[in-house]
Amino acid sequence: MAKALIDPDALISLFENATAKQGEQLKKGVAEATLAALQARELSLKNIRSTLKAVSEAASAGAAKNLVPNIDPEALLEQAVAGMDAALLKAVDANRVALETLVAQGADLRDKHLKKALGDLESFEDTMFAALKKTAAGASAPMAGAWGQVLEKMQAGGTLSGAQATMTAEQLAQQMQDAVRSTRAASLRAAQVMAESYTAMVSGVLIGMSEAFQAAAAPRKTPKR
Repeated sequence: MAKALIDPDALISLFENATAKQGEQLKKGVAEATLAALQARELSLKNIRSTLKAVSEAASAGAAKNLVPNIDPEALLEQAVAGMDAALLKAVDANRVALETLVAQGADLRDKHLKKALGDLESFEDTMFAALKKTAAGASAPMAGAWGQVLEKMQAGGTLSGAQATMTAEQLAQQMQDAVRSTRAASLRAAQVMAESYTAMVSGVLIGMSEAFQAAAAPRKTPKR
């Protein structure tokens, strides 16, 4: 698996020295580190998974070393997850912009490449869960328990990026259906215009044929001798 482009030591230090009042700072630090890593590479599910795993492992290692009195490891991990979720929201938005641009240019979401991109988008949340579960499985006993609580809450309430990804996929599918309907309507209008023109053309031909028939049927005058 490709190595995630993050600075694990910086994240470990951030969580090791965090206090209960630095929740927003932790979230921001994780979000920035995650987003920078995602921006540095192709935004594939494989790279997203490896990045989230590396970030969550660093956060977990730092939280395990935190000796600040009355610190809650679960609260630290929740901020880490919130930061990763915030970064994935940016990734969802980037996908939305790219897919909407392609659809506006006439691309068909049923194309295998775009269909895969849409499927990947809907898998963001599952990818995040999978990465965090691996981190939890490799954590020490105290942190594994904290991860268990965090994951339970996530599974119950979902993630912001997951909800946004689902909404985006539904909107794009609707946009594509509207485009298909619009194209179909335009085709029907064109067909109607052609049909009307054809009818007029046939009427003209018929008139011409009638005139020719009448001329042929008219009695000939007998020439005088």
